[in-house]
Amino acid sequence: MITKEQVLHALSHVEEPDLKKDLVTLNMIQNIEILPDKIKFDVVLTTPACPLKGHIEHACRNAIGLFVSKEVEVNINMTSRVMGVDAAQLDGIKNIILVSSGKGGVGKSTVASNLALALAESGAKTGLLDADIYGPSLPLMFGLEGTRPESIQMNGKQKIAPVEKFGLKLLSIGFFTDPNQPIPWRGPMATSAIKQLFGDAHWGELDYLVVDMPPGTGDIHITVAQSYPISGAVIVTTPQQVALADTMKGMAMFCMEGINIPIIGIVENMSYFTPAELPDNKYYIFGKGGGKRLAEDNNVPFLGEIPLVKAVADAGDNGFPILLDADEPVATAYKEIAGRAAQELSILANKVSR
Repeated sequence: MITKEQVLHALSHVEEPDLKKDLVTLNMIQNIEILPDKIKFDVVLTTPACPLKGHIEHACRNAIGLFVSKEVEVNINMTSRVMGVDAAQLDGIKNIILVSSGKGGVGKSTVASNLALALAESGAKTGLLDADIYGPSLPLMFGLEGTRPESIQMNGKQKIAPVEKFGLKLLSIGFFTDPNQPIPWRGPMATSAIKQLFGDAHWGELDYLVVDMPPGTGDIHITVAQSYPISGAVIVTTPQQVALADTMKGMAMFCMEGINIPIIGIVENMSYFTPAELPDNKYYIFGKGGGKRLAEDNNVPFLGEIPLVKAVADAGDNGFPILLDADEPVATAYKEIAGRAAQELSILANKVSR
Protein backbone atom coordinates (compact mmCIF):
# COMPACT_ATOMS: atom_id res chain seq x y z
CA MET A 1 0.00 0.00 0.00
CA ILE A 2 1.44 3.35 -1.05
CA THR A 3 1.58 5.91 1.76
CA LYS A 4 1.50 9.69 1.85
CA GLU A 5 4.97 9.64 3.39
CA GLN A 6 6.33 7.76 0.37
CA VAL A 7 4.84 10.34 -1.98
CA LEU A 8 6.30 13.23 0.01
CA HIS A 9 9.67 11.51 0.16
CA ALA A 10 9.66 11.11 -3.63
CA LEU A 11 8.64 14.72 -4.26
CA SER A 12 11.24 16.00 -1.83
CA HIS A 13 13.73 15.12 -4.58
CA VAL A 14 12.11 17.63 -6.98
CA GLU A 15 13.69 21.07 -6.74
CA GLU A 16 11.98 24.32 -7.71
CA PRO A 17 14.62 25.56 -10.18
CA ASP A 18 14.38 29.24 -9.27
CA LEU A 19 13.92 29.03 -5.50
CA LYS A 20 16.57 26.29 -5.15
CA LYS A 21 14.58 24.26 -2.62
CA ASP A 22 12.52 21.11 -2.97
CA LEU A 23 8.74 21.27 -3.46
CA VAL A 24 7.97 19.68 -0.09
CA THR A 25 10.10 22.13 1.89
CA LEU A 26 8.45 24.99 -0.01
CA ASN A 27 5.01 23.59 0.89
CA MET A 28 4.10 23.41 -2.78
CA ILE A 29 2.61 19.90 -2.54
CA GLN A 30 -1.01 19.92 -1.39
CA ASN A 31 -4.08 17.65 -1.25
CA ILE A 32 -2.37 14.28 -1.66
CA GLU A 33 -4.93 11.54 -2.33
CA ILE A 34 -3.97 7.88 -2.64
CA LEU A 35 -6.34 5.48 -4.41
CA PRO A 36 -5.78 1.76 -5.19
CA ASP A 37 -4.29 2.45 -8.64
CA LYS A 38 -3.83 6.21 -8.65
CA ILE A 39 -1.99 9.03 -6.85
CA LYS A 40 -3.47 12.53 -6.97
CA PHE A 41 -1.94 15.76 -5.66
CA ASP A 42 -1.69 19.50 -6.33
CA VAL A 43 1.50 21.35 -7.16
CA VAL A 44 1.00 24.96 -6.05
CA LEU A 45 3.27 27.17 -8.15
CA THR A 46 4.23 30.72 -7.19
CA THR A 47 2.60 32.15 -10.33
CA PRO A 48 0.23 30.83 -13.02
CA ALA A 49 2.61 32.34 -15.58
CA CYS A 50 5.47 30.08 -14.47
CA PRO A 51 7.52 29.20 -17.59
CA LEU A 52 8.83 26.05 -15.87
CA LYS A 53 5.39 24.53 -15.24
CA GLY A 54 5.91 21.66 -17.72
CA HIS A 55 9.41 20.97 -16.42
CA ILE A 56 8.22 20.73 -12.81
CA GLU A 57 5.29 18.45 -13.68
CA HIS A 58 7.59 16.13 -15.64
CA ALA A 59 10.05 16.01 -12.73
CA CYS A 60 7.24 15.09 -10.30
CA ARG A 61 6.13 12.20 -12.51
CA ASN A 62 9.69 10.93 -12.78
CA ALA A 63 10.14 11.13 -9.00
CA ILE A 64 6.97 9.08 -8.34
CA GLY A 65 8.08 6.50 -10.90
CA LEU A 66 11.56 6.26 -9.38
CA PHE A 67 10.81 6.31 -5.66
CA VAL A 68 7.23 4.98 -5.43
CA SER A 69 5.99 2.95 -8.39
CA LYS A 70 6.20 2.95 -12.16
CA GLU A 71 2.83 1.24 -12.42
CA VAL A 72 0.62 3.69 -10.53
CA GLU A 73 -1.28 6.39 -12.43
CA VAL A 74 -0.22 9.92 -11.42
CA ASN A 75 -2.79 12.71 -11.61
CA ILE A 76 -1.19 16.13 -11.00
CA ASN A 77 -3.17 19.34 -10.72
CA MET A 78 -0.83 22.23 -11.54
CA THR A 79 -2.26 25.26 -9.76
CA SER A 80 -0.81 28.45 -8.30
CA ARG A 81 -0.79 30.88 -5.40
CA VAL A 82 0.90 34.13 -6.35
CA MET A 83 3.50 35.21 -3.84
CA GLY A 84 3.48 38.68 -2.38
CA VAL A 85 5.16 39.94 0.76
CA ASP A 86 2.91 41.31 3.51
CA ALA A 87 4.19 44.84 2.93
CA ALA A 88 3.09 44.68 -0.69
CA GLN A 89 -0.62 44.52 0.10
CA LEU A 90 -2.67 47.51 -1.09
CA ASP A 91 -6.40 46.83 -0.92
CA GLY A 92 -5.91 43.19 -1.90
CA ILE A 93 -3.15 43.80 -4.46
CA LYS A 94 -0.32 41.30 -4.04
CA ASN A 95 2.21 42.81 -6.44
CA ILE A 96 2.60 46.22 -8.07
CA ILE A 97 4.82 46.13 -11.17
CA LEU A 98 6.08 49.39 -12.68
CA VAL A 99 6.81 49.41 -16.41
CA SER A 100 9.20 52.28 -16.92
CA SER A 101 11.90 53.78 -19.12
CA GLY A 102 14.10 56.81 -18.97
CA LYS A 103 13.03 57.86 -22.46
CA GLY A 104 9.81 58.37 -24.39
CA GLY A 105 9.08 56.65 -27.68
CA VAL A 106 10.46 53.23 -26.77
CA GLY A 107 7.06 51.48 -26.82
CA LYS A 108 6.65 51.30 -23.06
CA SER A 109 2.84 51.52 -23.12
CA THR A 110 2.63 48.75 -25.70
CA VAL A 111 4.89 46.54 -23.57
CA ALA A 112 2.89 47.31 -20.42
CA SER A 113 -0.43 46.52 -22.09
CA ASN A 114 0.68 43.23 -23.60
CA LEU A 115 2.56 42.21 -20.44
CA ALA A 116 -0.62 42.72 -18.39
CA LEU A 117 -2.70 40.80 -20.94
CA ALA A 118 -0.21 37.91 -20.94
CA LEU A 119 -0.35 37.67 -17.13
CA ALA A 120 -4.15 37.70 -17.23
CA GLU A 121 -4.22 35.05 -19.95
CA SER A 122 -2.08 32.78 -17.76
CA GLY A 123 -4.83 32.89 -15.11
CA ALA A 124 -3.54 35.66 -12.84
CA LYS A 125 -5.94 38.34 -11.60
CA THR A 126 -4.45 41.40 -13.26
CA GLY A 127 -5.03 45.13 -13.46
CA LEU A 128 -3.43 47.81 -15.65
CA LEU A 129 -3.07 51.39 -14.46
CA ASP A 130 -2.11 54.09 -16.96
CA ALA A 131 0.02 56.45 -14.86
CA ASP A 132 1.11 58.58 -17.82
CA ILE A 133 -0.88 61.61 -16.66
CA TYR A 134 0.21 63.89 -19.50
CA GLY A 135 -0.12 61.42 -22.38
CA PRO A 136 -2.55 58.62 -21.48
CA SER A 137 -2.78 56.00 -24.22
CA LEU A 138 -4.72 53.17 -22.57
CA PRO A 139 -8.20 54.28 -23.80
CA LEU A 140 -7.05 54.22 -27.42
CA MET A 141 -5.05 50.99 -27.16
CA PHE A 142 -8.01 49.12 -25.67
CA GLY A 143 -10.75 50.69 -27.81
CA LEU A 144 -12.25 52.51 -24.83
CA GLU A 145 -12.26 56.12 -25.98
CA GLY A 146 -15.25 57.93 -24.49
CA THR A 147 -15.64 55.35 -21.72
CA ARG A 148 -16.33 56.65 -18.21
CA PRO A 149 -15.75 54.41 -15.15
CA GLU A 150 -18.64 54.00 -12.74
CA SER A 151 -18.63 55.24 -9.16
CA ILE A 152 -19.51 52.73 -6.46
CA GLN A 153 -20.14 52.96 -2.73
CA MET A 154 -17.63 51.07 -0.56
CA ASN A 155 -17.73 51.31 3.25
CA GLY A 156 -19.36 54.70 3.12
CA LYS A 157 -16.89 56.09 0.57
CA GLN A 158 -17.18 56.70 -3.16
CA LYS A 159 -14.77 54.56 -5.16
CA ILE A 160 -13.91 54.36 -8.85
CA ALA A 161 -14.74 51.02 -10.47
CA PRO A 162 -12.01 50.18 -13.02
CA VAL A 163 -13.24 49.38 -16.51
CA GLU A 164 -13.01 45.68 -17.41
CA LYS A 165 -12.00 44.43 -20.85
CA PHE A 166 -10.12 41.41 -22.20
CA GLY A 167 -9.93 39.99 -18.66
CA LEU A 168 -8.15 43.07 -17.28
CA LYS A 169 -9.20 45.78 -14.85
CA LEU A 170 -8.22 49.09 -16.47
CA LEU A 171 -7.91 52.65 -15.23
CA SER A 172 -6.49 55.79 -16.85
CA ILE A 173 -6.74 59.55 -16.43
CA GLY A 174 -7.75 59.42 -20.10
CA PHE A 175 -11.18 58.13 -19.00
CA PHE A 176 -11.83 61.49 -17.32
CA THR A 177 -10.36 63.98 -19.81
CA ASP A 178 -11.02 65.18 -23.35
CA PRO A 179 -8.71 63.19 -25.65
CA ASN A 180 -8.37 66.22 -27.95
CA GLN A 181 -7.19 68.57 -25.20
CA PRO A 182 -3.75 68.74 -23.54
CA ILE A 183 -3.39 68.26 -19.77
CA PRO A 184 -1.20 71.22 -18.65
CA TRP A 185 -0.93 70.23 -15.00
CA ARG A 186 1.81 71.35 -12.66
CA GLY A 187 3.57 68.73 -10.55
CA PRO A 188 1.32 68.88 -7.44
CA MET A 189 -1.83 68.50 -9.57
CA ALA A 190 -0.37 65.53 -11.43
CA THR A 191 0.72 63.78 -8.24
CA SER A 192 -2.70 64.34 -6.69
CA ALA A 193 -4.32 62.77 -9.75
CA ILE A 194 -2.09 59.71 -9.65
CA LYS A 195 -2.83 59.19 -5.95
CA GLN A 196 -6.53 59.21 -6.77
CA LEU A 197 -6.08 56.56 -9.46
CA PHE A 198 -4.26 54.35 -6.96
CA GLY A 199 -6.13 55.01 -3.74
CA ASP A 200 -9.66 55.91 -4.82
CA ALA A 201 -10.14 52.88 -7.08
CA HIS A 202 -11.73 49.61 -6.00
CA TRP A 203 -9.34 47.16 -7.64
CA GLY A 204 -10.53 44.16 -5.64
CA GLU A 205 -8.25 41.13 -5.32
CA LEU A 206 -5.35 41.29 -7.78
CA ASP A 207 -2.27 39.13 -8.20
CA TYR A 208 -0.59 41.84 -10.29
CA LEU A 209 -1.22 45.52 -10.89
CA VAL A 210 0.87 46.60 -13.89
CA VAL A 211 1.54 50.34 -13.91
CA ASP A 212 2.45 52.07 -17.18
CA MET A 213 4.72 54.89 -16.00
CA PRO A 214 5.37 58.15 -17.89
CA PRO A 215 8.77 58.74 -19.54
CA GLY A 216 11.64 60.17 -17.55
CA THR A 217 12.25 60.40 -13.81
CA GLY A 218 9.90 63.11 -12.60
CA ASP A 219 7.27 63.84 -9.94
CA ILE A 220 5.03 60.91 -10.86
CA HIS A 221 7.87 58.40 -10.48
CA ILE A 222 8.90 59.71 -7.07
CA THR A 223 5.30 59.87 -5.81
CA VAL A 224 4.48 56.32 -6.89
CA ALA A 225 7.80 54.88 -5.70
CA GLN A 226 7.62 56.47 -2.25
CA SER A 227 3.86 56.24 -1.62
CA TYR A 228 3.12 52.62 -2.50
CA PRO A 229 4.73 49.24 -1.82
CA ILE A 230 6.20 48.40 -5.23
CA SER A 231 7.28 44.81 -5.89
CA GLY A 232 9.60 45.64 -8.78
CA ALA A 233 10.14 47.48 -12.06
CA VAL A 234 10.36 46.27 -15.65
CA ILE A 235 12.61 48.55 -17.70
CA VAL A 236 11.91 49.04 -21.41
CA THR A 237 14.52 50.26 -23.87
CA THR A 238 15.41 50.13 -27.54
CA PRO A 239 18.86 48.96 -28.71
CA GLN A 240 20.46 52.27 -29.75
CA GLN A 241 22.88 54.13 -27.51
CA VAL A 242 20.78 57.29 -27.14
CA ALA A 243 17.97 55.23 -25.61
CA LEU A 244 20.31 53.14 -23.46
CA ALA A 245 21.86 56.25 -21.90
CA ASP A 246 18.46 57.51 -20.71
CA THR A 247 17.37 54.02 -19.68
CA MET A 248 20.43 53.77 -17.46
CA LYS A 249 19.35 56.95 -15.67
CA GLY A 250 15.87 55.53 -15.21
CA MET A 251 17.28 52.37 -13.66
CA ALA A 252 19.55 54.38 -11.40
CA MET A 253 16.55 56.27 -10.02
CA PHE A 254 14.96 53.05 -8.75
CA CYS A 255 18.21 52.19 -6.97
CA MET A 256 18.43 55.52 -5.13
CA GLU A 257 18.25 55.66 -1.35
CA GLY A 258 14.67 56.28 -0.29
CA ILE A 259 13.31 54.53 -3.39
CA ASN A 260 15.16 51.20 -3.58
CA ILE A 261 12.85 49.32 -5.95
CA PRO A 262 14.25 46.05 -7.34
CA ILE A 263 14.62 45.70 -11.11
CA ILE A 264 12.66 42.68 -12.33
CA GLY A 265 14.40 42.83 -15.69
CA ILE A 266 14.98 44.64 -18.98
CA VAL A 267 12.87 44.32 -22.13
CA GLU A 268 14.42 45.36 -25.43
CA ASN A 269 11.69 46.68 -27.71
CA MET A 270 12.03 47.22 -31.48
CA SER A 271 15.05 44.93 -31.40
CA TYR A 272 14.97 44.28 -35.13
CA PHE A 273 12.68 44.84 -38.08
CA THR A 274 10.94 41.86 -39.66
CA PRO A 275 8.83 42.51 -42.79
CA ALA A 276 5.53 40.61 -42.90
CA GLU A 277 6.43 39.17 -46.32
CA LEU A 278 9.87 38.01 -45.08
CA PRO A 279 9.16 36.64 -41.58
CA ASP A 280 12.55 34.92 -41.28
CA ASN A 281 14.57 38.07 -42.00
CA LYS A 282 15.90 40.34 -39.26
CA TYR A 283 17.18 43.87 -39.89
CA TYR A 284 18.86 45.50 -36.88
CA ILE A 285 18.08 49.09 -37.82
CA PHE A 286 18.58 50.47 -34.28
CA GLY A 287 21.68 48.42 -33.47
CA LYS A 288 21.96 44.98 -31.97
CA GLY A 289 21.99 43.64 -28.42
CA GLY A 290 22.03 46.94 -26.54
CA GLY A 291 19.37 45.90 -24.04
CA LYS A 292 21.06 42.61 -23.31
CA ARG A 293 24.41 44.31 -22.73
CA LEU A 294 22.75 46.81 -20.39
CA ALA A 295 21.28 43.95 -18.37
CA GLU A 296 24.61 42.12 -18.19
CA ASP A 297 26.52 45.27 -17.20
CA ASN A 298 24.10 45.95 -14.35
CA ASN A 299 23.63 42.34 -13.28
CA VAL A 300 19.87 42.34 -13.82
CA PRO A 301 17.78 39.79 -15.76
CA PHE A 302 17.23 40.23 -19.49
CA LEU A 303 13.57 39.36 -20.10
CA GLY A 304 13.63 39.25 -23.88
CA GLU A 305 13.37 41.00 -27.25
CA ILE A 306 10.32 42.35 -29.06
CA PRO A 307 10.71 42.81 -32.84
CA LEU A 308 9.57 45.90 -34.72
CA VAL A 309 6.58 44.72 -36.76
CA LYS A 310 3.76 46.79 -38.23
CA ALA A 311 1.11 44.50 -36.76
CA VAL A 312 2.01 45.63 -33.21
CA ALA A 313 1.34 49.31 -34.02
CA ASP A 314 -1.81 48.47 -35.98
CA ALA A 315 -3.16 46.37 -33.11
CA GLY A 316 -2.67 49.17 -30.59
CA ASP A 317 -4.27 51.75 -32.88
CA ASN A 318 -7.25 49.46 -33.45
CA GLY A 319 -7.89 48.87 -29.75
CA PHE A 320 -7.04 45.17 -29.97
CA PRO A 321 -3.53 44.56 -28.51
CA ILE A 322 -1.33 42.15 -30.42
CA LEU A 323 -1.27 39.55 -27.64
CA LEU A 324 -4.92 38.76 -28.38
CA ASP A 325 -3.93 37.51 -31.84
CA ALA A 326 -2.69 33.98 -31.23
CA ASP A 327 -1.45 33.71 -34.83
CA GLU A 328 1.08 36.51 -34.41
CA PRO A 329 4.60 35.28 -33.50
CA VAL A 330 5.25 38.48 -31.54
CA ALA A 331 2.41 37.50 -29.17
CA THR A 332 4.49 34.48 -28.18
CA ALA A 333 7.43 36.77 -27.40
CA TYR A 334 5.25 38.82 -25.04
CA LYS A 335 4.00 35.68 -23.29
CA GLU A 336 7.56 34.46 -22.75
CA ILE A 337 8.57 37.84 -21.33
CA ALA A 338 5.56 37.83 -19.00
CA GLY A 339 6.52 34.37 -17.76
CA ARG A 340 10.09 35.44 -17.07
CA ALA A 341 8.91 38.60 -15.31
CA ALA A 342 6.55 36.61 -13.07
CA GLN A 343 9.35 34.13 -12.43
CA GLU A 344 11.79 36.86 -11.35
CA LEU A 345 9.12 38.47 -9.18
CA SER A 346 8.57 35.15 -7.36
CA ILE A 347 12.30 34.89 -6.69
CA LEU A 348 12.34 38.44 -5.28
CA ALA A 349 9.28 37.75 -3.11
CA ASN A 350 10.87 34.55 -1.76
CA LYS A 351 14.02 36.46 -0.78
CA VAL A 352 11.98 39.12 1.05
CA SER A 353 9.88 36.53 2.90
CA ARG A 354 12.93 34.75 4.35
